Formats: sequence, C-alpha cells, structure tokens
Amino acid sequence: MPLELIKEVNGVPEVQRLSKFQKVDFRSLQPGCDYSKKYIQGELSLISSLTYRRNGTAVLKIGLQEKENSNSEVNTINVLFFGKLAKDCADVFYPGDTIAVARFVVFSGSSSASSDGKNCLFLKAFEGFRSTVYVYVKSVRNFSSESMSLVPATHYTYTPLNQLKDGTVVNVYGVVKFFKPPYLSKGTDYCSVVTIVDETNVKLTCMLFSGNYEALPIIYKNGDIVRFHRLKIQVYKNETQGITSSGFASLTFEGTLGAPVIPRTSSKYFNFTTEDHKRVEALRIWASNHIPSSSTLLKLCDVQPMQYFDLTCQLLGRAEVDGTSFLLKVWDGTRTPFPSWRVLIDELVLEGDLSHIHQLQNLAIDILVYDNHVRVARSLKIGCFLRLYSLHTKLQSVNSETQSTCLCLEFHLHGGTSYGRGIRVLPESNSDVDQLKKVLASADLTANQHLDSVCLSKCEDSFPAASSSGSVSLFEVERCQQLSATILTDHQYLEKTPLCAILKQKAPQQYRIRAKLRSYKPRRLFQSVKLHCPECHTLQEVPRDGDLDIILQEGATKSPDTKLQNTSLYDSNVWTTNDQGERKVAIHFVKNNGILPLSNECLILIEGGALSEICKLSNKFHSVIPVRSGNEDLELLDLSAPFLIQGNIHHYGCKQCSRLKSIQNLNSLVDKTSWIPSSVAEILGIVPLQYVFVMTFTFDDGTGVLEAYLMDSDKFFQIPASEILINDDLQKSMDMIMDMFCPPGTKIDAYPWLECFIKSYNVISGTEQKICYQIFDTMVAEDLI
Repeated sequence: MPLELIKEVNGVPEVQRLSKFQKVDFRSLQPGCDYSKKYIQGELSLISSLTYRRNGTAVLKIGLQEKENSNSEVNTINVLFFGKLAKDCADVFYPGDTIAVARFVVFSGSSSASSDGKNCLFLKAFEGFRSTVYVYVKSVRNFSSESMSLVPATHYTYTPLNQLKDGTVVNVYGVVKFFKPPYLSKGTDYCSVVTIVDETNVKLTCMLFSGNYEALPIIYKNGDIVRFHRLKIQVYKNETQGITSSGFASLTFEGTLGAPVIPRTSSKYFNFTTEDHKRVEALRIWASNHIPSSSTLLKLCDVQPMQYFDLTCQLLGRAEVDGTSFLLKVWDGTRTPFPSWRVLIDELVLEGDLSHIHQLQNLAIDILVYDNHVRVARSLKIGCFLRLYSLHTKLQSVNSETQSTCLCLEFHLHGGTSYGRGIRVLPESNSDVDQLKKVLASADLTANQHLDSVCLSKCEDSFPAASSSGSVSLFEVERCQQLSATILTDHQYLEKTPLCAILKQKAPQQYRIRAKLRSYKPRRLFQSVKLHCPECHTLQEVPRDGDLDIILQEGATKSPDTKLQNTSLYDSNVWTTNDQGERKVAIHFVKNNGILPLSNECLILIEGGALSEICKLSNKFHSVIPVRSGNEDLELLDLSAPFLIQGNIHHYGCKQCSRLKSIQNLNSLVDKTSWIPSSVAEILGIVPLQYVFVMTFTFDDGTGVLEAYLMDSDKFFQIPASEILINDDLQKSMDMIMDMFCPPGTKIDAYPWLECFIKSYNVISGTEQKICYQIFDTMVAEDLI
C-alpha cells in the first residue's frame, strides 16, 4: 500500500516493513541517483495545507528533520507528495510524527536557495513511482473495523453550537435535522447542505464543498449523527453557518438508539476514541427525547396522492427516456394502495432482468427522475439499494375505451435540490437495507396490483371530484410537473395537511399546506405597507407626505432658542426663510470628538424645517433628526414625525412604548459616523417601528378555502418593506410576483401551487372567539424574484 501505519510499542515497531530497503542520510542525497530501493526517515517538522494544480492534481508539502544527524549541516529536507497519496497523507500526518519515505526522486530546487546561497534539495513521492510512506504511531483507538486503520491518538476539542464565533475553525458534533445529498454545484465541486442541532438547541446550517463526491458526509436520513472536524464558521446574511476549510473531515453515525456505533466515512484514517463513542450515544439519547422522528420515510403501501416522501427500495431496471428524464423501476416488497402508472418505453432500451421485472410487475413501480438527477440515475447498478428523497406522487386520470375515467399513481423525482431532493445508494450493511431484504424475501409475488385501474367513481369518498373552473381540481393540476412558487425555510419534517382538516382543528397548531392563492388583499400593494411595534404589536399607517408636512409645520411654530445653540455636542447655524411669516430654521451639526465630520458622515438636527427642505438635506447629509427647542434642551418632535431620516427612508418610533431621553445623550454614542438607526433609537429612549407587509391571502387546495394573514418585513418577498414605497423597481417586482401567484384573467387551475407554513391562534373580539391563521417561515422561490 502507498501509505501504511506502523504501531510502536515502547518505541519499537511491531512490524519491520523497511528491511528490504536501505536507509540513506539526508546529507548523502543527490539529484539524478536511483532511490527505488532506499528510504529516508525523519520527524515531521512542517506540514502545509493541501493544494491543487490547475489539472486538479493534489499536492502536499512537508518538512522532515533527521534525528540521528541533528548537528549535521543538512538535517532537514522538503518532501512533495502528489495525487491520492497527497490526500491520504494530509488526513493522517501530525507534527512530531516519525515518517519514512521509500522510493522517491531527488531534485535540486534552484529557485529556493538557502541562506548561504547553496541550492536546496527536495524529494518527490507519488504512486506512479511506487512510493510508499510509513507513519509510526504510538497508540490506536479502542475500536476495530475493516474500514479503519491505525492513527495517531490526538485530542480534539468539540465546540457546542451555541458558542460558535465568526472566523473560527472548530470541531463539532450534531444531529442532522435536514440535509441535501451531495450534488454537482455550478462549479466543479460537489456540494451538500446539512443542518445540525445539539443539546444547546441551536441549529447550524453547513455548506460543504469537495471535488470528491465521497469526501462529503455520508448521511442517509434525518436523525443521523455527524462529527465535523475543521469546520470554518462564518456569518452570512446575519446567520451563522459552517463551511469546509482545509483538512475538513467528517464521520456519520446512525442515530437510532441501540444501533451499532459504526462510523461512515470514505477516509481510511481517522481518530475514534471511547470519548467519541460516549458522545454519539449521548446525542442519540438526547435526540430521542427532543427531536421528532421524521415521518417522511414511507413504504409504497402507505403512500397517498399529492405527497412528498422518502423511499427505500431496490433497483430492478432503468432506461433513458429523453435528455432530461430517466426511468427507474424499483420495488420495496409492498403494494401501492392505487394502481401505479406504467411509462411507455421500448423493452430494447430497458436495462435489467426482464423476466424478473415481469415476475414483479404487480409490486414494481415506475419512477421518472428529471434534470440534475439523471446523471446520478445513469450511474446506478441494477440490484443496488436506493433511497430516493422527496419523491412526489401525483394522481393521473386515464381514459380507456372500455372503462370510465380511471386513476393511476405517478411517481416523480423533480429536478433541483429543494427539500433535499436526491438519490443515494445504500450499502448492504445499512440497517434499513437489512430490514428491506427481509421484506423482499417474504413478499407475495402473486399479489394482484389493481390490474383493472380504479375508476374515479370509487375514489369519490376519499378525494373530491374534479370541479368547475372556479375551484382547484386535484386531478387535473396534480398530474402536471409543477413545482411550488414558494419555498419553506424550516420545519421540513412537517407533513402537508389538507385545508379541510385544518379548518376542523383547534388552535394553536402549526401546519404545512400546499394550495393556490385564490385572492389577496389589499389589491393596491402599496397599501399593504404598515408600521409595526415589536413590543405592543400595534399596527399603524405610514404617514403620507401631505400629513407629514403638516406635522412638521406644527412643530415649527416656536422659533429656535438661541440659548440652546452651539453646544459641546453640535455647532449651529440659523437663517430666515423668504416665505410668508419669515420662518426661522436652525441646523445643528453634530460633532465627532469636537470636530465636524464630512457631510456624508454628519448627523444634523433641524428646527423649523419644512418637508421639502428636510428631503434636500437628507440627500446631502448622512442623517437628519427633526427637533424643536425645549425649556432646557432640544427635544424630538411628536413621534408622529420620524425620529431619524436617512436618504429617502423615514424611521418612526412607537408613541406608546417609547420613553424619550435628552438629545444630549447622542454624546454617549461611540460611533458618530455610521448612525445606526437602532443605536440612535436606543440612546434616545425610542422603541423603533418596523416596516412590514400586511396582507390577507385566501388559499384553496381543492378540499377547502382558508384565509391566512401575512406580516413580514423582508423575508417572504425578499423585498424590504421599508424601501417598497420609495423604489419603483421594487414595486414592479412585487406586482410581478403577485401576478404570478394569482394571474389575472386566468382560471385557478392554471395558478401555481404555493407551499407554506401557517400557524393557527385564537382571537377574542368582545364575547366571540375565532381562529385566525398566519403565514410563517415561507419565502418566494428565488427564480420568481
């Protein structure tokens, strides 16, 4: 083997691997000599990060120091490893290791001269030259497996997820709450998205990249436990996330209580101690009590139309349908409650044992996979065991000459990776595969699948019949390959609930729905923007320009007090307007450590200014605060006016919750250049109001109609509510989104599906109590924005 680990006992190797080679000293190395039967040995003094050449070849550079001739003029040498050998060595090398390298080539590094002007030597080792690397280790893990090899005992510290800090590289353990199987990214790397949680109840989403598919975590289902080494922490869009860094490594374990603790990894070399074993068991116990078990993994006998689920199955046959779709014939030993569809395809292009497929025709189903999943489907081997994630069932109506309209169940794996869609091959050692094999072995191969398709009339008790064009038809729309125009940002474990069932349940509850937007209010979208207080939860209208101008005029009735001008906080200027009444306007320029800043960093306080004047000043200066002269100090105007104006954005405060403080408190702000609204509000005793969209959506899923309330600042539409009133382009974007949700002049059957989370709550009005619904943790799909 190119890399071997040799255990030392009391400093003596258990095996002698180098007896057939001749050892050479560093000082005797020369370029051009034959070292195919020789080796060098030294202590690892330097190890660099793994790098890659333009052709993708991995390169690892290390420094070895010779122990025996430490006083020699030449007692260190650089060694370069290439290809797979470089990757394997990077996984197991640690400073201080004793390393031996056999079969190598010596080169002179003229570009890297030593301090005395002499050329430096370096060694190259790679598998093409049959180089072998020996690492001497002093201890091994208390665990054995064919896939594990000896590694140095190294102590790792693991960081709880609630103690992660931006810019750090950490080791973590966690339970998988959501994941996407590895998929090819837009570049050359594979990507996997994994969301984990630990006992601190803090979630961490990790974006993991690797040029090697097998190097990414081998996760089979939610609830698995992962160990990540050298995970880099960063903050992106105010959310903490983990990304791969140099040397990233992972182990995955089954999360089921009582299951063997066997790590899954593609690496041959890793540490796993008794402490790790205890950590996995502790997480299993915690997860069993705190994380709901995923109900998305179903058998074929339990599936229903209009459902997304995960399926464990065996591949019987496969065939190319066209460039964007691929057929998989699979079975899991159980029979679907509805007859399954059959994809029409020439048997000549179908790979697999045709006689076996015919024998299992009553238990096998046809699955069409699309787009990015076709590449994976082409690589699958007949007979392998699979897990398909987020498989979609649809009800197809079929017209027959001898029967009335009948129904068949379609199975689709749509393109993309939303909701973790993907395909993963399961090893035969997997516990779910063991269970599947038992089911397959006992399956009744003579069982009749509904050979005569179930007629529509027999299904009317379970599903509503196709309706008129004024409401949603389950059968007509669900047979179309139609993805949701919205995406869910959390709670992926929740199953979809029909609206008719939600309307019969008590509050409070949380639901996942898939429905169409029958209508919405207000129709004039600019009317949907309100101001919301996060403390008292009151809503108020955004003042219009005309109303705001009146508020500012009322605040300008008192002339500026000269005693309150030119203080340690600000310098003041006063002028008299030419309009009727000769209005006096005072501008106070807030200083930064006694010095007036540049206009683009300067906050000004204005007395007596009209709206048009304030708008002009807000475009020149960083921020503007409207004030008036009080008895002892400048005061904020009534909070009907903005407490801070930045450009075209007006920041308002809550009259009920705010407790106004002196303007002089601005002196205590450390940063007097950025003028962050939340910091200004806090220092002045103001509870800031938040711009939000407030809308009512009427949903229809064919089983019922439900009104839900949307209150969102910037997440649902991914458009800031604070900017929608001042930006024509954003208004057009929002109009376009709503027209796509609810196309004017079109029947509802042609509307897109929306997948949303809603929560129910009780509202008491007088003596009456009613249940209301609110949308949460949902956003518009990126391709619609």
